[in-house]
Amino acid sequence: MTVARRDQEAGAASRPEQEAGAASRPEQEAGAASRPGALLFDLDGTLLDTAGDIALALGRAFADHGHAAPPPDAVRRMIGKGAPVLVQRAVAAQALALDGVGQAALLERFFHHYGRLQEQDECAAQPYPGAREALQALHAAGLPLAVVTNKQHRFACGLLERLALAPFLRLVVGGDTCERRKPDPMPLLHACAQLGVAPARAWMVGDSVNDVQAARAAGVPVYCVPYGYNEGEDPRALACDGLLESLAELPARLGLAPPPRPARDLGPGPGASLPVAH
Repeated sequence: MTVARRDQEAGAASRPEQEAGAASRPEQEAGAASRPGALLFDLDGTLLDTAGDIALALGRAFADHGHAAPPPDAVRRMIGKGAPVLVQRAVAAQALALDGVGQAALLERFFHHYGRLQEQDECAAQPYPGAREALQALHAAGLPLAVVTNKQHRFACGLLERLALAPFLRLVVGGDTCERRKPDPMPLLHACAQLGVAPARAWMVGDSVNDVQAARAAGVPVYCVPYGYNEGEDPRALACDGLLESLAELPARLGLAPPPRPARDLGPGPGASLPVAH
């Protein structure tokens, strides 16, 4: 399977000077001692708010076949286990009598329209507040970062490049990279193997029960954000190892310098090209 990778520059950066109000040196040393060997991030609902684009592409796919799609709020609650399950749930919600062939045709049209959103510059997806700055700070500290998502690999890479997040990542594991998707542990174990990190030394950061179940099965500690999708359930109720109100909290949790202040323009500059190395 094709896996997107980006090598980080060799050499270790010196720790920035403490700023007023920053953690004390003993706290920093404790954070460094417990620092994970790698961080694995979910994409939809954790790093990026993509629900609007997903609902739009799904609506266009259903319209191609003469059906009305579920409303965007309902689609948001269906996100979590990958596009095939999304289509199954949407078909069931609309009480459509479609067999496997009909659902496969809908899925293909969904992929077509979702890809067209990127090709036609119609994407509305954006990083959640603090996500870009957190990745930048973690990358600067030399931590290997990966995305492990149920979104198809090509779409995940396209979004990460478009939103100028690709340079911070060493690896992208998509829903079609491995034989099985989350909540199966296979994608997380694959990411750890590719990064050369034992599962117990990595952290998963996600927003849903799929992330928690996959991490538990893989033996990976898991932390969750409370603002994601989680198939319509409250992410705060997830049985994770801790909650992050914002990804901007993550560097401080690891004893690192705080992330830079967020820029107003979250998108890449005109003509930005950020290929992910393969």
